[in-house]
Amino acid sequence: MNTHANANAILDLQGIGKSFRGAGGAPRTVLEGVDFRLAEGEIVALLGQSGSGKSTLLRIMAGLIPADQGALSYGGKPMHGPARGIGMVFQSFALFPWLTVQQNVELGLEARGVAPTEREKKAEAAIALIGLSGFEGALPRELSGGMRQRVGIARALVTDPDVLLMDEAFSALDVLTAERLRDEILDLWEQGQFPARAILVVSHNIEEAVMMADRVVVFDANPGRIRAELKIDLPRPRDADSLEIRERIDEVYALMTGSARRPARVDQAAAVPAWAEALPDADVGRMDAVLELLMDEPFRGIADLPQFAEQSELSDEELLPAAEALRQLGLVHMARGDITATPLGRRYCEGDNALRQELFGQQLIEHVPLVAHIRQGLEEAPNGELREERFLGQLTRTLDEASARRTLSTVIEWARYGEVFEYDYTTGMLRLPDGRG
Repeated sequence: MNTHANANAILDLQGIGKSFRGAGGAPRTVLEGVDFRLAEGEIVALLGQSGSGKSTLLRIMAGLIPADQGALSYGGKPMHGPARGIGMVFQSFALFPWLTVQQNVELGLEARGVAPTEREKKAEAAIALIGLSGFEGALPRELSGGMRQRVGIARALVTDPDVLLMDEAFSALDVLTAERLRDEILDLWEQGQFPARAILVVSHNIEEAVMMADRVVVFDANPGRIRAELKIDLPRPRDADSLEIRERIDEVYALMTGSARRPARVDQAAAVPAWAEALPDADVGRMDAVLELLMDEPFRGIADLPQFAEQSELSDEELLPAAEALRQLGLVHMARGDITATPLGRRYCEGDNALRQELFGQQLIEHVPLVAHIRQGLEEAPNGELREERFLGQLTRTLDEASARRTLSTVIEWARYGEVFEYDYTTGMLRLPDGRG
């Protein structure tokens, strides 16, 4: 079906922006200046870190939430709410546990007032299309995760949508189940049997994106915006081990790990301090493991990221934040899809635990603004201690609460390891280390 891709945009987004109110009352920009077109006959994969606004963008496309700025059109007409021709599949399956497979699939048709006989006929066809014939009377609890996700896909397809939006639709499944379901969808697509005329897939999995998509879009964060695009002009089915696919995967890794090329934000740049940005979701143990594996055979300090991901058996969602954290601390360098240990990273890896902690702490204060901000606050406090709520409140002015809590938790773990400050889990107090107040 990809041979029919053309410039006819089914969905067209121009200058889309979205903000939410933070806990402190100040607006937090989630999306800014997003321009995007989804054309008939194409599969597009959207990649980006957690919290970058990808799911918010999908919900705007589906008409579930409004944009604050910009224009959204569907089929060439302005869109101001849910559109009949757009279906969505969620990561969590979102099935009603007390309804059968047949009843779950029929829900969308029932909401549109379709007659019972017609509902039954169309639901059975969608269930058969997705490979669940014979399970019409089963309840969700009787199905495997892969089968439950098939129900979610059938429910989205039963209304014959022009556009199918898939929000991390495969991420809750085991690797083999996800691969099998993805391949079956692609087979239907190539055979012209897939009801939708365009698919947008949000994913964390770089290989999955390259295997599926005609175009990969890399999303930036804080605020969410498109950083780069890469066309995957290869016929399907695709061989994951082929040179062409490995080259495209390399290119996407390079785009994902390269520095963001973002225009200056005249309106808000001065309002958002450097310490208020989210940190990579990486714990010290994983960072150490990544650096040690990088220094070990066969890499000896330099590795191709896709090959390294395969060797480490870490998912992209696990590896990339750890690698980014190491980069921020000056322990590795990343460029053109490669990861290289810096001289300081090599010294860190060769050192004993005391040296590692010392180097880690030094790099934190120098390269992580939030650590320096908290440390300065503690040094200025009369007794060298402050409540964590103070900094959580500051972070929620620019981050959503979940991201703020995760960032504060991450920085506390890093700083405790680097002995920059201490934390009492019982009282929630941050304090200067003993003898360093």
